[in-house]
Amino acid sequence: MTPLLELDDITLGYQTPAGWVDIVRHFSMSLPEGEIGCLLGASGSGKTTVLRAVAGFEPVKSGMIRIDGNEMSSPRLMVPPEKRHVGMMFQDYALFPHLTAAENVGFGLRTLSKSKRMEKVLDMLKMVGLKHVEDRFPHELSGGQQQRVALARALAPEPDLLLLDEPFSNLDVDTRERLAFEVREILKKTGHTALLVTHNQAEAFAIADRIGIMADGALLQWDTPFELHHHPVNKKVADFIHREALSEQQARARLRDSDR
Repeated sequence: MTPLLELDDITLGYQTPAGWVDIVRHFSMSLPEGEIGCLLGASGSGKTTVLRAVAGFEPVKSGMIRIDGNEMSSPRLMVPPEKRHVGMMFQDYALFPHLTAAENVGFGLRTLSKSKRMEKVLDMLKMVGLKHVEDRFPHELSGGQQQRVALARALAPEPDLLLLDEPFSNLDVDTRERLAFEVREILKKTGHTALLVTHNQAEAFAIADRIGIMADGALLQWDTPFELHHHPVNKKVADFIHREALSEQQARARLRDSDR
């Protein structure tokens, strides 16, 4: 399959008075059109920095980012975020509190006529199972409903690529996993290509076709969930998979205990 997203040996970081500091080093991956990728790693591993670079919020020191074969970032070029045809779903959903669900979804569709915009908004809300909440404000919605409104808003302009930044982190364990499956189903139905970042293994394995394990600014392995589980490339990946799985089991046990 043809890659829709390509990151070719990129290095990311920031400038300090003492010199350049690398956050991500020699990072390469590709994501085929129609697939869902996930960068999985602990806080500080560099995964969000990669996502921000793809979105156009962070420059690259070296290497190149391409979307649909077109150069987006390199040391000599940085295409602005609004010209990358990329949708973004933020960790806190970033819904406008003074706008209804329908108005939030239609926010990026202002170039359409009023009737076309409303038709598109209702189609998007129906797709995420929320057509009945079109007139409600964000504070009147549950966390899961807010998340689906944010997803509908990100998909409404029909981006080439959808980026999701820790999209389920504000939800409880069971809701998080259920919504990860729901989001996967929606993205597969629409055929969108997506890249998300998370520190939660259960989310990653529930939603992604390909997962990249990150640590200390490096991509340790970019592979399918099956290969990561059964054929980790080194002990570091194997230990990470085992440790995160154990942590998830403990979180579930604590939740069960609290319900008693």
